[in-house]
Amino acid sequence: MSTENTPTAVAEEIPNLLITPTAQEYLHDLLEKQETAGIAVRIFVENAGTPRAECCMAYSAPEEVVPTDYRQDYADFAAYIDTPSIPYLKDAVIDYNKDRFGGQLTFRAPNSKVPRVGPDASMEERITYVLQAEINPGLASHGGNCALVEVVEDEEQGLTAVLKFGGGCQGCSAIDVTLKQGVETTLKQYIPELSRVVDQTDHSQADGAYFK
Repeated sequence: MSTENTPTAVAEEIPNLLITPTAQEYLHDLLEKQETAGIAVRIFVENAGTPRAECCMAYSAPEEVVPTDYRQDYADFAAYIDTPSIPYLKDAVIDYNKDRFGGQLTFRAPNSKVPRVGPDASMEERITYVLQAEINPGLASHGGNCALVEVVEDEEQGLTAVLKFGGGCQGCSAIDVTLKQGVETTLKQYIPELSRVVDQTDHSQADGAYFK
């Protein structure tokens, strides 16, 4: 792959994105059918860093190339990667699996839904990042999830994160243990200035709860 066209601003953020040989062959065949000289593919993430993140690929004719995109050159075509999407495409894999119906192109991007925060991130952004990156993957194994409702600060209680649980966590009889020993401990580990964590969920609705 060539990096000579990498924009200076992202030279140290080259995405660890893998397009497998079978996917390269499939994409090459698709691009040839477009009958457009120099046509490439463009890869980007919509709603990056949120649960609604979706990895996308589109055709990119020469006149449609975005100057700030990062370019990866393959044997038969070029792939342009949307610069803001680069952190969310870390460890992403584009593959093509042949089957008796022809085959399917798959796009796996484990970091596409993980929020990214910088040094100037707000308290809300920092809490959401920890929830998505460290806490929700564990809750997901029980069919649950957790989201930030608001951050409240007062002189007596200090900084409080108000959370809401959903999925298998709503109505779960073990939620107090999960909140105190799991969620609150993890949040305070990453955000020491956080004083406490409270749960706003209505747990009287126990349908689908992991433990009733």
